[in-house]
Amino acid sequence: MLFWIIVIALALVTAAVLGRTVVTGRAGKEPPAAYDLRVYRDQLREVDRDLARGVIGAEDAERLRAEVSRRILAADAKLRESGTTGGQPRWASLAMAAAVLVGLTGGTALLYRTLGAPGYGDVPLKARIAASDAARADRLAQDEAEARMPQAELPPDVSEDFLALMEKLRATVAERPGDLRGLQLLVRNEAALGNMAAAREAQAQIVEVKGPEATAEDYALLADLMISAAGGYVSKEAEAALRGALQRDARDPRARYYLGLYYLQVDRPDRAFRIWEKLLSESSPDAPWVPLIRDRLEEVAWRAGVTDYRLPPLERAPGPDAADIEAADEMAAEERGEMIRGMVARLAERLATEGGSAEEWARLIGAYGVLGETDRARAIWEEAQQVFAGREAELDLLRGAAREAGIAE
Repeated sequence: MLFWIIVIALALVTAAVLGRTVVTGRAGKEPPAAYDLRVYRDQLREVDRDLARGVIGAEDAERLRAEVSRRILAADAKLRESGTTGGQPRWASLAMAAAVLVGLTGGTALLYRTLGAPGYGDVPLKARIAASDAARADRLAQDEAEARMPQAELPPDVSEDFLALMEKLRATVAERPGDLRGLQLLVRNEAALGNMAAAREAQAQIVEVKGPEATAEDYALLADLMISAAGGYVSKEAEAALRGALQRDARDPRARYYLGLYYLQVDRPDRAFRIWEKLLSESSPDAPWVPLIRDRLEEVAWRAGVTDYRLPPLERAPGPDAADIEAADEMAAEERGEMIRGMVARLAERLATEGGSAEEWARLIGAYGVLGETDRARAIWEEAQQVFAGREAELDLLRGAAREAGIAE
C-alpha cells in the first residue's frame, strides 16, 4: 500500500505543476502582449538612435516608425482584449488542467497495473531463500514429471529387425537383471529409440547392481536420462543422482551443468551463476554444454545481481586437428611423426584423466586413424560409446569419426 501512496502522490504533484502552468497560460510574470509592447517601444527608441548616428536616412526612419507604431497598436489592443490570462479562455485552461491530472495519475496506475506486479510485496533475500527451499521440497517425483510428457515416437529409420532384437534384449535383461553388459546395451538402445524413461530405468538398475562401485559417470548418466525423460525438468530423484555424481567426482561437468539448471528451476540464480561460471572457465570451448551455458549466463548473472558480468571470448580447443596434421607435412618424416604423436598422446592423457567433449573424443579417434593405429582408434571408439551412452547426438559425431578412421561401418 505504501508503494501506491508514493506513486499517486508523485503523480499528483507532477500533474499540479503542469496544471498550474496550463491555467496561468504563461511561464513569465506578464502576458505575451505586454512583452511585445516593451519590445516594440525599444525598437522605436533604436530607430531614433540610428537616425541620430546617421545609420539610416529620414525617409527610412519614418517608414520604420510607422511599421513599429502599427505593431504597438495591435499589441495594445490584444492586451486589452486578453487581460492577464494571455487570451486563452478560463474554462479551457481548467479543462486542460483536469485532463492532465486525470491522464497522468490514471495513466500511471494503468501502466503499472499492466507492466508491474500490483499487490506483490517486497521479497527480501531471506524470504526468497525460504521460497526456494519450499519449491525444492515441492519438486515433482520422476514418475510424475514423466507422466506429463507426450508418448515418444520411434525414429523413422528404425527397422523391424532392430525392434525384434530390442524385444529379445529386453526379455534377456528381465531374465538376468544383474547382467551389466546387457543393461548397458539396453540403456544405449532405448535412448536411441527415444524411450528415455526405459533407458533411465535400465541405468538405475546399473547403479543398483554396482552399488558402492558405481561411478560419478554412472550417476551423471542416470541424472541425464531422468532429465531428458522429464523434458528438462529436474525431479527429486534427478537431483539425488546429481548429488551422487558430485560426491564421487566434484568436477563432473555434466552433473555440474544440470545442477546449475536445477538451481535455476528452484529460483536460486545466485548458485546457478557460480556453478556455471566456474564450469565455463574450466571447459573446452567445444564441450557440448558450453553453448548452452553461454546462451543464458549473462541473464543468470543479472538475475543473481552481478550486473557487470561479460562472457569470456571463445578460444580454440586444444588437441590436434586436420589443420595441425596437414601443417606437419612440411616437416621431416621423423619430426612430423614425433610431433603428431606427442599431440595425440597429450590429448589422450587429458581425456583419460579429466574427460572431455564428444568433439575431442572424435578428434582423438580421427588422429589415431591418420596415424594408422587402428587398434587404438577402435579402443577409443569403444570407450567413447560407453562414455556417451544414451546421448545420440554425440554418438553420431563419434560414429562419423570412427567411419573415417575405418573402424566402423
